[in-house]
Amino acid sequence: MGANEQQLEKMGKQPGFVAALDQSGGSTPKALAAYGVDESAWSNDDEMFSLIHQMRARIMTSRRFSGDRILAAILFEHTMDNDIEGKPSADYLWDIKSVVPILKIDKGLADESEGVQLMKPISGLDELLEKAKTKGIFGTKMRSVIKQNDAGGVAKIASQQFEVGRQVIDSGLVPIIEPEVDIHCPDKAAAEQALLAQLVKETDQLDSGQLVVFKLTLPEEDNLYQPCIDHPNVLRVLALSGGYSREEANQRLRKNQNMVASFSRALTEGLSAQQSEEEFDALLDSSIRSIFDASST
Repeated sequence: MGANEQQLEKMGKQPGFVAALDQSGGSTPKALAAYGVDESAWSNDDEMFSLIHQMRARIMTSRRFSGDRILAAILFEHTMDNDIEGKPSADYLWDIKSVVPILKIDKGLADESEGVQLMKPISGLDELLEKAKTKGIFGTKMRSVIKQNDAGGVAKIASQQFEVGRQVIDSGLVPIIEPEVDIHCPDKAAAEQALLAQLVKETDQLDSGQLVVFKLTLPEEDNLYQPCIDHPNVLRVLALSGGYSREEANQRLRKNQNMVASFSRALTEGLSAQQSEEEFDALLDSSIRSIFDASST
């Protein structure tokens, strides 16, 4: 079995969860601040990205971070282009840790319209996908956000996600489609029902063998996304924490059978640059264990 087949098997069937380590330019300062690194520690973007890479590398090289409990890791392009312990990041993840490498490809969010924030245009996408393939990336992730329960906006979100998703599929990669429902959406439950209908509609139009992964906000109605989980074109359905604390995200996840976590802030919550390796590893182990357990329902 080749690496791609092994990664497909792992992503589709093995227990575990996805580590979201893909903070980009806009979210990096907040991620570093939570990690105990103040903005005074850098004077330009290169220095900032170097610091966030150090944080990510510390997580990925920890002996507690491995494919036993972690299915995949989502990377920012800067991380993909960097090395970890002398190996390209994606190669390190798969060859050393048995963790599937995923690349975040969106370029951020457009201004809100019709209650949603679509993705900004992704310039140079074909070139980025080709580069990702040469670097051993398995799949991609792109995020847009639903702020209000607006039928037209929700439909546009799903349409755009699948338009890009088909381009990713055509390149030979597997897309993670992430139409996040903001946890502060005034009618979150209804927005999630509307989103489900659009996701099923769009997925039904895929050809046999075309696979997608969904990354969705933990829903108000337990097991709402079971139709997606059961769909033959869906490899896996992931849950995003969306601003919930790790404890609350895990509690909600346990109520949704066959969804597995893809947490970012909830994964790194409590980690600090000031911790000793022993302290860091112990807290990371506790975090991974709790998320793995919640993903095993």
